[in-house]
Amino acid sequence: MNRRKFITKGAVVSMAALTGIEFVFGNNIPFGYTPLVFQQPDPFTLFNKDKRMSVLNNKPWNIEAKAHLLDDQVTPNKFMFIRNNGIIPEQIDTKKWTLTIDGESVKIPITFSLQDLKTKFKQYTYQLTLECGGNGRSEFDPPAKGNQWTIGAVSCANWTGVRLKDVLKEVGFSDDAVYVGYHAADQHLSRNPKKEPISRGAPMAKALQDETLLAFQMNGEDIPLAHGYPLRLVAGGWPASVSGKWINRISVRNKIHDGPKMGGSSYRVPCKSVAPGEKVTDEDMCIIESMPVKSLITYPMSGAMLPIERSLKIRGHAWAGELEVHKMEYSIDFGSTWTTCNIDKPVNRLAWQHFNANITFPKVGYYEVWARATDSQGNSQPMLVPGWNPKGYLNNACHRIAIKIT
Repeated sequence: MNRRKFITKGAVVSMAALTGIEFVFGNNIPFGYTPLVFQQPDPFTLFNKDKRMSVLNNKPWNIEAKAHLLDDQVTPNKFMFIRNNGIIPEQIDTKKWTLTIDGESVKIPITFSLQDLKTKFKQYTYQLTLECGGNGRSEFDPPAKGNQWTIGAVSCANWTGVRLKDVLKEVGFSDDAVYVGYHAADQHLSRNPKKEPISRGAPMAKALQDETLLAFQMNGEDIPLAHGYPLRLVAGGWPASVSGKWINRISVRNKIHDGPKMGGSSYRVPCKSVAPGEKVTDEDMCIIESMPVKSLITYPMSGAMLPIERSLKIRGHAWAGELEVHKMEYSIDFGSTWTTCNIDKPVNRLAWQHFNANITFPKVGYYEVWARATDSQGNSQPMLVPGWNPKGYLNNACHRIAIKIT
């Protein structure tokens, strides 16, 4: 008992004042123990997020926006979704942070400091669309396993960093290189240091694109911790899981990367259509690469009411993975007819595009406004949820908002 320390009476009084409630038996709390009421931090304060965001999970943290919160042309941090697989790293020392390039297809592994990356290579800024592969999962039936994302796991911020291809060129890699895989500083939920929570990657063709960055800034400032500070990979247009956070090593592989979340049903879909609920073997699953064409009405928010004599201006964003959106349409008669919207060109490749339209309604009543994008290869969003898959990926069904005309 001599070795056991207890919390002080003053600390108990302070905790009671903080919570507004008496800590019954508070004098018995062991020293160093944090009461449960303080063990669950406020994620909105912790991550500087708007309180209208939706928390889907806290172990690990997964938070999404609502459609109307994504109205900015460049997504600010406060409305940017968080998708984590492990525990966010703590006590980061940027002076000691390094990135090692290794793997079977690298003759001599090379390690760069953050300062090396920032000073030895030209810096670039691109606005890049990142969308969780499971965005829209909540609409699948039968339900798919995983966070039940609705429509808010997408963002398009400005990312600044150095091109991965420039760093790989400096290191040098052999002709047998087919893939890169990232490794990071986040911990597995089990806190087992030998287990990685996620280690995904991309084919060399994606790794060597101009827009694939080793980024250290988001929207002109250091990347927020929850989004990968001090260094993350950003590969726009592909599932956001390819854009690894807190990275400290990239392996250049002579085979498809085989890290955690690269096999089984993780970020993979059946290579051929399957019946809802059907089991699919690993060999019949294909890795998700470019994301499908999709759009989002960001103004007004669903449930808007307006008088019959007024027209309704809608606006939003559309994106199409590696492709460009060539046509944007809306419907107010449940998809029976479609009217063309105005749509802007992207500010750069892999950035989302902005659309708008003015809508008049024939009479008083309930309406739904549906949005449909078509990409440069003629692929359009389906009106209903697309083919079922075990993890509920790639739902690009038309976004819909409800409107009441009085």
